[in-house]
Amino acid sequence: MIKAFVTGAAGFIGSNLVDRLLNEGFSVKGYDNLTTGFVENLTMAMKSSAFTLQRGDVMDLSGLTAAMSGCDFVFHLAANADVRFGTEHPRRDLEQNTIATFNVLEAMRANGISKIAFSSTGSIYGEPELFPTPENAPFPIQTSLYGASKLAGEGLIQAYCEGFGFTAWIFRFVSILGERYSHGHVFDFYKRLLDDPNQLHVLGNGRQRKSYLYIQDCLTAMLRAIEQAADKVNILNLGTDEYCQVIDSIGWICAHLGLAPKITYEGGERGWIGDSPFILLDCSRMRALGWRPDLSIRDGIIKTLQYLQQNHWLLERRA
Repeated sequence: MIKAFVTGAAGFIGSNLVDRLLNEGFSVKGYDNLTTGFVENLTMAMKSSAFTLQRGDVMDLSGLTAAMSGCDFVFHLAANADVRFGTEHPRRDLEQNTIATFNVLEAMRANGISKIAFSSTGSIYGEPELFPTPENAPFPIQTSLYGASKLAGEGLIQAYCEGFGFTAWIFRFVSILGERYSHGHVFDFYKRLLDDPNQLHVLGNGRQRKSYLYIQDCLTAMLRAIEQAADKVNILNLGTDEYCQVIDSIGWICAHLGLAPKITYEGGERGWIGDSPFILLDCSRMRALGWRPDLSIRDGIIKTLQYLQQNHWLLERRA
């Protein structure tokens, strides 16, 4: 039985991954400092004898190294994903995304673990000229501290693969949606509409073109790639072959809720520094492994909204 170590195990993607790994027959050790993750996300996992959770911080190298002992494979999902407010605390991305990834790699090296799956981001492409954007697009100019710190983490992982014989699967995600989703536009819009169903204020002009992927489709892709992609460094875009405008998403959300708010806008084509006005990834590498997402962007948004409607505790905890 493979024993997987999952950083950020109580978070949105991490907790869903834990459940999927347990269902696939893995033994799983979760590691999370619970600053943005929630123990409630691990309710199902806690019922399994094959799962343990250790509270700890990826910035604590000695604690991380001790916790990782006895594991075979690392899924490194812990990160600061706060793109919007990154310029207000620039050191946070450096510490929680780049230095934390270095700590994970060093803990792996100390424990003789050589396989890692890493949650990177489509934000590393900045504002590319080529759409859909492939993994080998011309080296991008960084537009967010989040993207820059993730790209630095990718570089460290690749160097450890070359220097220490590691094998890596680096996944460049579009925005992920679904159950346990705790930040992003669906969360923000729903919360604002609960506060005032008659009006909705939007950052940007509403014409930003975005791609989204449902969480279970994302996890299926990750596990398929780990099983089938066998290079030393495997870099894979994960997304759908479609995009929507922000105003489209607002329309789907409002229709589902039966609302017709007055919509106001602030700013131009970028809602904030680092907000890419167009994201569409070329996922042909992943498609070549036989994977395609089951849910459309619209369906993923509605499933996310339904989860939030049924779990208001999450909105209250994130207040």
